[in-house]
Amino acid sequence: MTTLWDTTGSDVVKALAAERRAAGALAFGLALTLVAVVDEKNVREAEAAATQAASAHPCRLLLVVRRQIDAPHPRLDAEVSIGGRLGPGEAVVMRMSGRLALHAESVVLPLLAPDAPVVTWWHDEPPVRIAHDPLGVFADRRVTDVSRAPDPLAALTQRATDFAPGDTDVAWTRLSPWRTLLAAAFDAVSDQPTAVTISAGRSNPSAQLFAGWLRNRLGVAVTVRETGGDATIGGVAVELGSDRLAITRTDAHSATIARSGYPDRVLPLVEGGLGELLAEELRRLDDDVTFAEALGTWSNLPNLAERNPHREHIWRDPMQHTPVPAGVGAATAAAPTTPAAPSAPAPTPPSAPTTPAGEGRPAAGRAAPGAPRRSGPAGPASRTRGGA
Repeated sequence: MTTLWDTTGSDVVKALAAERRAAGALAFGLALTLVAVVDEKNVREAEAAATQAASAHPCRLLLVVRRQIDAPHPRLDAEVSIGGRLGPGEAVVMRMSGRLALHAESVVLPLLAPDAPVVTWWHDEPPVRIAHDPLGVFADRRVTDVSRAPDPLAALTQRATDFAPGDTDVAWTRLSPWRTLLAAAFDAVSDQPTAVTISAGRSNPSAQLFAGWLRNRLGVAVTVRETGGDATIGGVAVELGSDRLAITRTDAHSATIARSGYPDRVLPLVEGGLGELLAEELRRLDDDVTFAEALGTWSNLPNLAERNPHREHIWRDPMQHTPVPAGVGAATAAAPTTPAAPSAPAPTPPSAPTTPAGEGRPAAGRAAPGAPRRSGPAGPASRTRGGA
């Protein structure tokens, strides 16, 4: 493991190359690059989850910790390791302070594994617009978690407003056990559903996506009934004319399936940890059309999967006033800003901090730092495995 204090992007690239030579990993196969964006207080949790996911999917882990963006001087501290505490793969933990934190892509881009898809995961409150964060613009897949927002349902609405193919959310991944169990229960059902009721805690985004998925698939009214206690989903009941099918969680590991005229059955219903959820999302690197349909049905925004998959970076300085673009949801309007003086000229994007871009040019297909960045479905070349 190599630790670098107050370093540069070029030194980080050199340290990674040296670690790979020392570990004999020159031919190490990488399925993807996972870029994790996290706040300092959640670093340990993000490291544990990313390490578990990387054990199932060989990847290069780039952990970006943004802190003290108002610091007077930019600073980069990095930890580079292969086969260390962050799993058997390659890992770089970068702590960025000052204005460098707003230009993290200038350090991250030279570290991307060549010819491998990029997944960006925010283990924090999701950005109001993905286009505001270059780390999301150049990614092929983008994973957010609206449950970490102060108002999860408002954040989920904003995710629908800002949706582009390739987006997904951990709140949707948490539904996989419920969707699997309910779909299996329908194998023995021949009657047409007439109504569905979901029981869940207050402001549960997974329950809302569950409702959107069922309404999209069954074409019936779905009611989410908020209950007391924790915010997890407690059960789902499907009315089948004179019959009724219900799945009720009994404990943290199982659920009971009850149907009229049949004996009750107890089946496993385990919600995976954060690392397992992240690993599940990394299993697919194409667009999640089912998630788009569920989110669009719940938010009444149809045809989300048919939107333009490309995004262009929109500069936004959190230290200055940024006008709210027309058409952006209420969550955007609530974003904290500092009003500028009436006579002050409109702010212009500052140039990126002087951080060497690394050894040579960025990998083929990657935009140079400072240039507009686009994201979209990865082409055939990006589906291959490769190492640096």
